[in-house]
Amino acid sequence: MSFKRVVVTGMGVLSPIGNNLSDYWESLKKGIVGIDFIKSFDTSEYKAKLGAEVKDFDKEKYLERKETKRMDLFSQYAIYAAGEAIAHSGLTEEAMKENPRIGVMCGSGIGGLATMEEQIIRLNEKGPSKVGPLFIPMAIANMAAGNIATKFGITGICTSSVTACASSANCIGEAYRNIKHGYSDIILAGGSEASITGIGIAGFTALTALSLSEDPKRASIPFDEERNGFIMGEGAGMLVLEEYEHAVKRGATIYGEVVGYGSNCDAYHMTSPRPDGSGAALAMEFAVREAGIAKEEIGYINAHGTSTPPNDLAETNAIKLTFGDHAYHIPVTSTKSMMGHLLGAAGAVEAIACIEALRHGFIPPTAGLEKPGEGCDLNYVPKKGIEKDIKYAISNSFGFGGHNAVICLKKWEE
Repeated sequence: MSFKRVVVTGMGVLSPIGNNLSDYWESLKKGIVGIDFIKSFDTSEYKAKLGAEVKDFDKEKYLERKETKRMDLFSQYAIYAAGEAIAHSGLTEEAMKENPRIGVMCGSGIGGLATMEEQIIRLNEKGPSKVGPLFIPMAIANMAAGNIATKFGITGICTSSVTACASSANCIGEAYRNIKHGYSDIILAGGSEASITGIGIAGFTALTALSLSEDPKRASIPFDEERNGFIMGEGAGMLVLEEYEHAVKRGATIYGEVVGYGSNCDAYHMTSPRPDGSGAALAMEFAVREAGIAKEEIGYINAHGTSTPPNDLAETNAIKLTFGDHAYHIPVTSTKSMMGHLLGAAGAVEAIACIEALRHGFIPPTAGLEKPGEGCDLNYVPKKGIEKDIKYAISNSFGFGGHNAVICLKKWEE
């Protein structure tokens, strides 16, 4: 059986360090940190006060004002990123509209958390009759995908993975497989998250998952000996994945290729990864195996790298378990050091970082890393990025519940 090649023909990103692809990549290259004190609500009674918020969001670039009132922020972010990706791809509205071979796969770890918080407060303060009629469709996590499809007239497959911090990576992987096996020609794949809210910060703080640092430069410091939790980020990333022959026929610019996908479960703990990294290692093994390459050909790993002590050590163990001695020769960086952890959107914005690294021959740094912690002994490219011509990269995403998703990407070559 012959399989289709799956290429990337468009990318859209909305992030704490840039609201378009160009600004996002330039920030990554320079190691710019987008973390600051949270401004969207009063944190005076909160232990965790830092976040990586989107700045200067132009919500009306792709949405009319009346539409924004009917969508939670995570859906608005998703539509913005989708609009950017579509524009980048050169696709026209006419080409997409009601074409059953064009689809959407957009995930979210939590969905409309701000809407949930607002409506539950309204219920408790004003009673059940005051709960908004659009509460449910604004809050449920599948609505980012549904709203993208409705906005752009996309009638093909439309699904949403909800696998915590692996959500958008799972969407990209499943979209890749869908096109690879011939079911679709184009899929907009990625994820969105807008969880910097009172209940979001309080909940993750109660879980002891967030950093309580009040120094934005030393808060999200993956692999550092002083790491003590992650910083919540927000935003969205969307990729246009397209069957190669279809892309060539329409004269599309190709930016990269998806060549492998691994997905499995640790089946170990609600929130903690397997300490030996064996579950994550197997997901990496699957992705490299599907790519049909030797492990020594992987030239860059965009780590999940959350800045939590258990995750960073387990991921380091997983990389060593997968790659053996070669692990010490692979640059491993965490872009979460600059933009925090975008939860369900993290995999998508990080896959975009990998594609740009492949395109431009540049590895973004792990900003803020000063001294690696015990057991964290790989090349994490501290503080300053490096120029390096690479052919293959993998992007790791690991979520609560033990969800592991790994995408293998290739530099574009005819």
